[in-house]
Parts: sequence; structure tokens; C-alpha cells
Amino acid sequence: MTLEFDLTDEELLEIAREAPEGDSRPFAELVRRHQQRVFTNCRYLTGSPTDAEDLAQEVFVKAYFGLAGFEGRASFETWIIRIKTNHCINFVKKKRIDTVDVEPAAAANSAARGPEVERRMERQATKARVGAVLLEMTETLRVPLILRDMDGLSYDEIAEELDIGLSAVKMRIKRGREEFRRLFAEIHADRAVG
Repeated sequence: MTLEFDLTDEELLEIAREAPEGDSRPFAELVRRHQQRVFTNCRYLTGSPTDAEDLAQEVFVKAYFGLAGFEGRASFETWIIRIKTNHCINFVKKKRIDTVDVEPAAAANSAARGPEVERRMERQATKARVGAVLLEMTETLRVPLILRDMDGLSYDEIAEELDIGLSAVKMRIKRGREEFRRLFAEIHADRAVG
């Protein structure tokens, strides 16, 4: 079986579903196309490159074993993003990541380590705060917000994926952004006081 990889995701998906047992080439091409984005988003949501690699692999394993149940109401990309979002959120909940506290000794020695180390530590702390805020949000606001602002889906794609109206999507994203800003400011204020 010769595969032409200029096929669309949906065409590859159909070939993957009909492929003989053991022929994972069509699905492997789908993974190749989407793995970097899934990994990047997993890394952002967890703050850990090591966890992100494992999570990205688990996302594609779930997708592979879920091929038969994929109804095709949304694109393959939207479907894989939804799997990724739910899987990462569940992982973070299980780990109960709150916010990263810089150890007092590390904070005292940060000047000795240089500005690049300090910037990296600040980026990690910001990612941890973003993760903590996302965990605090209700799922009805968090998922549309992630799909829009992190995954770049259109409002129509989100409405289709979540099976809700377009006006509901717009309202949830608006409210999600407001809630995110409020919670992020509260966490930042708590850190400044503490």
C-alpha cells in the first residue's frame, strides 16, 4: 500500500480506519502533522517538558484507539485538540499543581545566577500561575477559552466541537477571559503580599 501524504487529514483518517491490522503508516502521518502543536500545548499546560512528552504520546494513543468512535462531526485537528485539552487538564488536576513557590534560598541566590536564569524562573512561575488559574475556572469557561486562545480554533469550530450555539461560544469565551484576568490578578496580588 503506497500512501500519498499530500492527502487531507480526513482522507488519511479514513485510510487509517480501513488499514489492515499492523499498518499504522496513515495514523503515523497524522501524528507527524500534529505532534509539535500537541506537545507545545501540553508543555504549556503542565509547565513540564518531560510530562508534556508523555502526555502528547498518551493523547495520540487515545486517538488511535478511539478512531472507531470518531464521528467526524469536527475535523481531526479539532478532535485531537479536544483530547489533548481534556487529557492535560485531568493530568494537572491529579498532580494538584497550584503555583510554583520559589524557595527562599533560590530567591536569595537569583542575583548571583544572572538575568537569564531569573527570566527563566519568572517564565516558569507565570506558566504555573496560568495553570493554577485554568484549574480554578469552571470547565464550561475553561475549555472554550483554551480552544480559542491556545489552540486557535475559530468560534464556529468551537461551537461545532462543543455542540453549542455560536452566541454561547462567544459569551463563554468573553466570560472566560474576564474570569481568567480576575483570577490571575488575585494570584498575582496574593504572591506580592505573601
